[in-house]
Amino acid sequence: QASQEELKAAYRRLCMLYHPDKHRDPELKTQAERLFNLVHQAYEVLSDPQTRAIYDIYGRRGLEMEGWEVVERKRTAAEIREEFERLQREREERRLQQRTNPKGTISVGIDATDLFDRYDEEYEDVPGSSFPQIEINKMHISQSIEAPLTSTDTAILSGNLSTQNGNGGGSINLALRRVTSAKGWGELEFGAGDLHGPLFGLKIFRNLTPRCFITTNCALQFSSRGVRPGLTTVLARNLDKNTMGYLQWRWGIQSAMNTSIVRDTKTSHFTVAMQLGIPHSFMMVSYQHKFQDEDQTRVKGSLKVGFFGTIVEYGAERKISRHSVLGATVSVGVPQGVSLKIKLNRASQTYFFPVHLTDQLLPSAVFYATVGPLVVYFAMHRLVIKPYLRAQKERELEKQRESTASDILQKKQEAEAAVRLMQESVRRIIEAEEARMGLIVVNAWYGKFVNDNSRKNEKVKVIDVTVPLQCLVKDSKLILTEASKAGLPGFYDPCVGEEKSLKVLYQFRGVLHQVMSADNEALRIPKQ
Repeated sequence: QASQEELKAAYRRLCMLYHPDKHRDPELKTQAERLFNLVHQAYEVLSDPQTRAIYDIYGRRGLEMEGWEVVERKRTAAEIREEFERLQREREERRLQQRTNPKGTISVGIDATDLFDRYDEEYEDVPGSSFPQIEINKMHISQSIEAPLTSTDTAILSGNLSTQNGNGGGSINLALRRVTSAKGWGELEFGAGDLHGPLFGLKIFRNLTPRCFITTNCALQFSSRGVRPGLTTVLARNLDKNTMGYLQWRWGIQSAMNTSIVRDTKTSHFTVAMQLGIPHSFMMVSYQHKFQDEDQTRVKGSLKVGFFGTIVEYGAERKISRHSVLGATVSVGVPQGVSLKIKLNRASQTYFFPVHLTDQLLPSAVFYATVGPLVVYFAMHRLVIKPYLRAQKERELEKQRESTASDILQKKQEAEAAVRLMQESVRRIIEAEEARMGLIVVNAWYGKFVNDNSRKNEKVKVIDVTVPLQCLVKDSKLILTEASKAGLPGFYDPCVGEEKSLKVLYQFRGVLHQVMSADNEALRIPKQ
C-alpha cells in the first residue's frame, strides 16, 4: 500500500545510507556498491506500476515468468493478474497430458463376531476352540484414472472387483466427458462385467441459475433377464451461503424419492434427510463438529431410522500427516448389531476396514469398539506417528537448509555489510533521540526463541538486530508492516523453515519497555 512518495523517501534514505561515496574504507566502499545496486534494482521494479503490480501479486517468480514482454503497458493490477493466470493455464495445459488423477478404494470386511457371540458348549470338543476365529468375509477394490484428451474432453477408465464369502465378480467402465460450456457438461458411459451384462449410460450436469443446478443420469443395464432401465435426477439449490437443499428421484430397480438439507460451515457440518422408496424408507440426522486445530480433528454422530431398523453412529477423524487422515466410527443398530469402521485416506486413495463385532446389542462390544481404537491411536501417535513426523520435519528442514545454504550465506554477508554501513547513521539517530528523550533500541534479537519447558532441548537460534532496528527509527517511532522481517535491511533468516519472532528492549521517555512480535506480525513502537 506504500505510495510513490513513501517509496521515494525510503529510496533516498537507503541511497544516503549505502552510497559508495560516503565510505572511504575500500572494503566498506565495495560492500556499499553492492547494496546500493540492490536498492536501485528494487526501486526500478517498484517505481514502475506494471512491474510493481506483478511483484506485489506474484513476487520474484512473477518477474521471471516468460511471456510478459508481449503484455501491453498501462495495465491495471487486475488485468495483470488475469494475464499471469492465462500464462499459467497455458503451462498447465502442456502438462495436462501427463496427468491421470488416479483414485482408488480398498475395502476389507472383517467378521469378528466370534469375539462376543460364541457359545461355549459348541466349542467343547473342537481342538483350538479357546481362540476366537476372526475372518475376512468380503473385499472390494476399485480404481479410476482420468486421461485429459483436450482442454474440454476427458476419458475416465474405472474398474472394480468384489468378493463375499467365496463368491465375487468385477466390472470395467469407460466414460467420456465433455465440458460443453461454463454452465454444464455431459458424460457417456460404457461398462461390462461378469455379474451383469453391458451397461450404457448418459449423465448431464447443468447450472440452471447461479444458485441452482440439476444432474440427470440415464442407464440401460443388459442382463439375461432382459433390459433394465434406470433414471436418477438430482435438483440442488443454494438456500443460503452455507446451506444446500437437494431433491432426488430414482426410478428403476430401487425406486426412491429423497430430500436432504446440508449445512456446511467452518466449524460444523449438519445433514437432515428423508427417503421414501422400495425397499428402503428412512429418516436420517447427522452432525459433525470441526475443531480449528492443527490436526483438523472432527467428531461426528448420526441417527438413522427406517424400515430396516435403527442405527446410531458416532466417531472421529484426525489428520495424522500432511496427506493422511485417519477416522473411526462405531455403528450400533437393531437388528444389525455392533460394528467398528476404520478408514484411512491417503492422498486420493481410501482404505476402509468395517469390522462386524456382534449381531446383538452388547454393552461390552460397544465399550471395546469405543475405547479400543482410542487407546491404540494414542499409543501409536505417541510411540510411532509423532517420532516419525518429527524425524520427517527434521529431514525436510535439513534439505531446505542445504538448498538455501548459499543464498542464506549471501544474505548474511549482505546483512553484516549493511550493519557496518549503518553505524555512522545510527550514532547520529541515537544522539538525536537522546536529546529529545525519544526512542532508543537498547537490544533487539530476531530468530527462534524457546520459552516453553516442553521444548527446552531445542536450540535457540537468534541474531542481534539492534543496529538495523535503530536505523529504522524516525521521529521517535518504529513501524514495521505485516511481512517477514528477514527482508529488512541488516536482517537475514537465522533458522530457515522454523518459527521466528522479534524481541525488542527499548527506552522511551527514560523508561525501559520490552515487546515480542511474531515474524509476520505488524509492529509499532512505542506502544500507545
